[in-house]
Amino acid sequence: MSKNYDLIIVGGGIGGSALATTVAKAGRNVLLLEKSAVYEDHVRGEWIAPWGVAETKRLDFYDTLVAAGGHHVARHVTYDETRAPEEADAMPLPLDMFVPDVPGPLCIGHPKHCQTLFNEAVRAGATALRGVNVTKIETGKNPRIAYEHEGEAHEATARLIAGADGRASAVRAACAIELHQDKPHHMFGGLLVEGADGWDATKQAIGTEGDFAFLAFPQGDGRVRVYGSYSLNERRRFAGEDGPRAFLEAFRMNCAPDNKYLAEARPAGPLLSYFNNDSWTDEPFTEGAVLIGDAAGWNDPINGLGLSITYRDVRIVSDLLKKSDEWSPALLQPYAEERFERMRRLRFAGQLQASLDAEFGEEARERRRNYHERSAADPAIGSHAFAIMAGPETLPPEMFTEEHRARVLGLAAEENA
Repeated sequence: MSKNYDLIIVGGGIGGSALATTVAKAGRNVLLLEKSAVYEDHVRGEWIAPWGVAETKRLDFYDTLVAAGGHHVARHVTYDETRAPEEADAMPLPLDMFVPDVPGPLCIGHPKHCQTLFNEAVRAGATALRGVNVTKIETGKNPRIAYEHEGEAHEATARLIAGADGRASAVRAACAIELHQDKPHHMFGGLLVEGADGWDATKQAIGTEGDFAFLAFPQGDGRVRVYGSYSLNERRRFAGEDGPRAFLEAFRMNCAPDNKYLAEARPAGPLLSYFNNDSWTDEPFTEGAVLIGDAAGWNDPINGLGLSITYRDVRIVSDLLKKSDEWSPALLQPYAEERFERMRRLRFAGQLQASLDAEFGEEARERRRNYHERSAADPAIGSHAFAIMAGPETLPPEMFTEEHRARVLGLAAEENA
């Protein structure tokens, strides 16, 4: 027999569980289907930008995440081989300046984050299942799903199916929604470490030296999520049994002496490396289905905005579903329009960030030196940081033009010389 629901959500990670909780609290009948039996470390989804933290507050998840171990960082430092570490340390960026009543980004381990929100979905009254194998998805006017759970086959119908099932979304495939992707720019690897007690737990940092760029986001109690960017032609640089130790050794930099605490820390999870790139969809919905999170397209991970994007997706979609009983494509059009422009702006910011922090060699080194000098004199040159920290809508449209890109990268000055 087929059971009927208002909303079926495929994917019980952060986005799916958050959506299930929010819609179930509004009195809707929700089925949440998650493939994994245990949440694992996927080396992503642990840093929420200040604008994303504001979204968790609007969705009423903030206190729950803090109680689950969410850790705020208070300041940001940018290190670089073109300047002394003392100079960088003397100019920290306070992270409570971007969004009112948000003390800074929030960091929380991905598996714990997922489990916390899954538990909230159950508490809100959603039917939430783990270890599910979805075998068929039908969208259109009569959305339907077939799935296997605990050795038995089931079918369910709904007014709407939500795809929160990640980059290789089966819901997106069933909807025949096209995913656009740009070319990878560099490799990006990540690793959780513990025992980094010497690292300041209130400081996040980035930096570039030689052929490697790093990012570090503390989670408290000596745990730090570290990321590294390196050239595409070195894609297997940190492969093999000795890869994690070689990866951490790459963090030893003259421009960032405290990185020794990261290099000497203990791996506390897998080292995973992947291509960076952006992806997007023109319209993340169709008749009978809507996509959220990575299923609808993702931003270059160098910006670290996957969670912030997902929480805004959840907030906008849930608000639309709560305000009307007519869950038609027309109802979701405002979501598509806002997300398309949001991702376009974040794509622009990510391309700038990658050009500045994840390119190597003498020309890139000189570009960074020139950028740091000019942005110190004219903060507007570094305004793309506000798109990342405060949200892409906080900047005027002219900050996302080719003219501004040339200005940031110093191209206009070179052309006029």
